[in-house]
Amino acid sequence: MNMNQLMQQAQKMQKDMKKAQEEVAAMTFTCKKDLVEVEGNGNKEITKITINKDVESDDIEALEDMILIAVNDVISQAEKAMESKLGRYSNMMPGLF
Repeated sequence: MNMNQLMQQAQKMQKDMKKAQEEVAAMTFTCKKDLVEVEGNGNKEITKITINKDVESDDIEALEDMILIAVNDVISQAEKAMESKLGRYSNMMPGLF
């Protein structure tokens, strides 16, 4: 394989990786627990938190725990989607992902 072919292959791979990252960034991830629902995107940004309107003051500690769990779940979903999309490139470039 000559240098020109190698450069073309690297540029194609870079373009494919950017497309995969953009696809995941556009995705929405949701986690719903009893008292809370959290929504985020593939950039690991939380975009919406909905709290059940029936929450009583006695449930605040449970609500805080559910928000924490739901936020971490949404971030985990985004990470798994990115890993899934970009995982095929990790074999070509170990240590990058």
